[in-house]
Amino acid sequence: MTLMSAVLEQLQFESMTWSRSLEFFKQENAHLKDRLTEVVDKISDKSFLAHAEHFQNQFIIKDEFIDELKHDVNEQTRMIREYNRKYGNVNNPPLDLKAIQETLREQMQYLEKDFAVLKNEFHQYLVNGHW
Repeated sequence: MTLMSAVLEQLQFESMTWSRSLEFFKQENAHLKDRLTEVVDKISDKSFLAHAEHFQNQFIIKDEFIDELKHDVNEQTRMIREYNRKYGNVNNPPLDLKAIQETLREQMQYLEKDFAVLKNEFHQYLVNGHW
């Protein structure tokens, strides 16, 4: 096995960190869906059910986004390993690896912020007794 350059090593480290974060988001989203199910089972108010459907749809959208992002992160990790296998300890990886990494970084930042907003809105809705 060839040595990995510091840049490639950092790209790979960042990708592995994202993979762990995505697993956390997936689990957290599952907990939110479970909580929604618990509450819906107790409530028959039509207004609440409409809001519950909104949150359910948002949780589904988050699952899909997480799955797509996980696929992209895994593909980037594969590309980094393949590049390292072919070219070894080269300190200047191709721009496409760096560009993909930057795009993934932006998508992860978006997910982190957007997920926090959704989770807080959901909790706030339930705490404020809108059900």
